[in-house]
Amino acid sequence: MTDAAVIFMPSGKRGRFPVGTPVLSAARALGVDLDSVCGGRGICGRCQVAPSLGHFPKHGMTATADALSPVNAVETRYADKRGLSPGRRLGCQAVIMGDMVVDVPPESQVHRQIVRKDASARAMQMDPATRAYVIDVAPPDMHDPSGDFERLAEALAAQWGVTGLTCDPVLLPRLQGALRRGGWQVAFAVHDDGHMLPLLTGIWADLPPRGIAGLAIDLGSTTIAAHLCDLATGDVLASAGVMNPQIRFGEDLMSRVSHAMLDPAGTAQMATSVRSALDGLVADLAAEADIPPDTILELTLVGNPVMHHLLLGIDPTELGQAPFALAHQGALRLAARELGLTALAPAARAYLLPCVAGHVGADAAAVALSEAPDRSDDLVLVVDVGTNAEILLGNRDRVLACSSPTGPAFEGAQISAGQRAAPGAIERVRIDPATGIPRFRVIGCDLWSDDPGFAEATEVTGICGSGIIEAVAELRMAGLLDASGLLGGPEATGCPRMIPEGRTFAYLLHDGSTSGPTITVTQGDIRAIQLAKSALYAGARLLMDEFGTDRVDRVVLAGAFGAHISALHAMVLGMIPDCPVDRVTSAGNAAGTGARMALASRSARSEVEALVRRITKVETAIAPRFQEHFVAANALPHATAPFPHLRAEVALPEPHFGAAAGTRRRGRARQAATQEDT
Repeated sequence: MTDAAVIFMPSGKRGRFPVGTPVLSAARALGVDLDSVCGGRGICGRCQVAPSLGHFPKHGMTATADALSPVNAVETRYADKRGLSPGRRLGCQAVIMGDMVVDVPPESQVHRQIVRKDASARAMQMDPATRAYVIDVAPPDMHDPSGDFERLAEALAAQWGVTGLTCDPVLLPRLQGALRRGGWQVAFAVHDDGHMLPLLTGIWADLPPRGIAGLAIDLGSTTIAAHLCDLATGDVLASAGVMNPQIRFGEDLMSRVSHAMLDPAGTAQMATSVRSALDGLVADLAAEADIPPDTILELTLVGNPVMHHLLLGIDPTELGQAPFALAHQGALRLAARELGLTALAPAARAYLLPCVAGHVGADAAAVALSEAPDRSDDLVLVVDVGTNAEILLGNRDRVLACSSPTGPAFEGAQISAGQRAAPGAIERVRIDPATGIPRFRVIGCDLWSDDPGFAEATEVTGICGSGIIEAVAELRMAGLLDASGLLGGPEATGCPRMIPEGRTFAYLLHDGSTSGPTITVTQGDIRAIQLAKSALYAGARLLMDEFGTDRVDRVVLAGAFGAHISALHAMVLGMIPDCPVDRVTSAGNAAGTGARMALASRSARSEVEALVRRITKVETAIAPRFQEHFVAANALPHATAPFPHLRAEVALPEPHFGAAAGTRRRGRARQAATQEDT
């Protein structure tokens, strides 16, 4: 082998390099965000990477242990002096010897990922399943030969009225020491969710100064977000997020299902990777909040069905083929250690919210709990925008739900200059319709690109999901992009920023003269956004068909990405059905809010378990009209829907940049839609 294929995750950037190329050099050649400040001498340790081994069907690659050069003396010295986690290598020292997949962990990235899933402000109704108690326990007596635990249970019943206490076996070795250190007054935690006998899950000689805590986790396809909450007040003590490491096995859900189908070890690999990420997230949150990990006694978790199954170590193959059967639909109550989680209290409990149906998971159930469409007097459409969009439509009469495979374009993937949300990524765009000149704003800087001092204040690194959405919509509003999604040339548009790119044109958004790379919006970028938004709109329209309506009263955009979408720009693209723009609102991370509600309240758990039984699931994969809606939605904003509320807000130019090209594009749209459905 003279050269080898190398794929870097989570960016997905790939290339072929001669055998013997250092990993750091390959990363720099591809523009991968890999840190290094020591000139490749193996001193700083900032270029640490984690090679992934095994078969990767999505990439058509098998990575073996000899795909990298053996650990050298420089790496050994660094590991001895400063420590190197198992499986990590120094990118400046490890040399490419064969085809491989390389993970760049967050701490090795210059521009750290911003996981925009902050906790939404919401007052919690507190009725937690886990509570702390302080009691006086009778010391042992020669005339009363009962055990320490039995006397503790008697004291709890007498002093707090909690009867039938049981004990998690992992706590028995701690019990007697805590009682004696506390002088027979002891603090402990009991888990009592009404579905099992009260269970002793924590014990201390003194009540922990910061009380006891729980975790609400939103396990997404692309990002994992967690909120550490006080179990007495519901207050959020700390929030954090990480990329889902399963991305290395496929950016979308079906790629991960395929990996599990084609590799006998695939399910176990993906389960191990996400459990390790969760443990790391728990440890980070405990450190940020400055609380002992053994005071984190409970977690609630939501995710789509594939994430749900992979966390549990369940082969997701059945979710990849009709009739999309779940292994288990209802809520799950189990010990956190049964999920392979070790970074919190050893007896901590886990509650996994119920799934609605195949492809509509516990994340959708959590959104329904948070946004309560079943209690709405008007007809509300709730869209949780992500790699896999969950869509709810309903009112007090009934609630419908579906899942739509939008893909990773909204996260910045499949975009020529795309990146995930990090400092330096373009997130807001405005284009002057008279001149075609853009101005933009990047994450981490409040200045616009035409403000004085912008170039000195920040570096432009790429464009993220909200940025590309606004860029495409602004091109449409400026008349530089026609309704079919075709970019015009400089002669047709009169805009010199339209530059030739092969047989098509691209729009020059940032020329790179002041900072960062040149960033263009290409015809391929437009196409990726069209496919993603068409899937989203088609799913919503399918629910409207089932409901028997052509209109909705209001739209709620949920999810990390949904919280940062401009309502006007989303409607210009036709991502969502027409609606008064002021009736389009953001709910933030509604799935995370639902998980917090379930953490704070036993009644919320009962509510969501009852709610999922009332939600009607609509299956997009087999619905005859989904393809019809998908093709019509390929136009910007739509081929046939009039969008009167949108047109009352903004006048959309109607240029036509080549009828033949438009016909070819519509043909490709139909072909792509057919391929995606099959």
